[in-house]
Amino acid sequence: MASDFDFDVLEAENAVKGIELARQTRPDVILMDMSMPEMDGLEATAYIRNIPELKDILIIALTANAMEKDEKRALEAGCDGYIRKPIDVDSLPGDIISYIRSRQQ
Repeated sequence: MASDFDFDVLEAENAVKGIELARQTRPDVILMDMSMPEMDGLEATAYIRNIPELKDILIIALTANAMEKDEKRALEAGCDGYIRKPIDVDSLPGDIISYIRSRQQ
């Protein structure tokens, strides 16, 4: 898929470090793993949504949990989208671009 988007990927080893990294860099998109040690993705998303300078960042949940209730919980926590693992590396950039474009409309 051709795109006018360019991605820089930053990675954090846990939610606490990810939140700090988001504060430092103000990313356009956060890919939020739902299963992390110490603070899970639901809690981290809710926390980010309460930080004024980060509250409008696009957050997409990534999870191996494929139940409808899991997707609902992620969206209720503040995620803007939901991608199930295993991730198809060929379609992931297009999926992210679709979320970005839908947000821009």
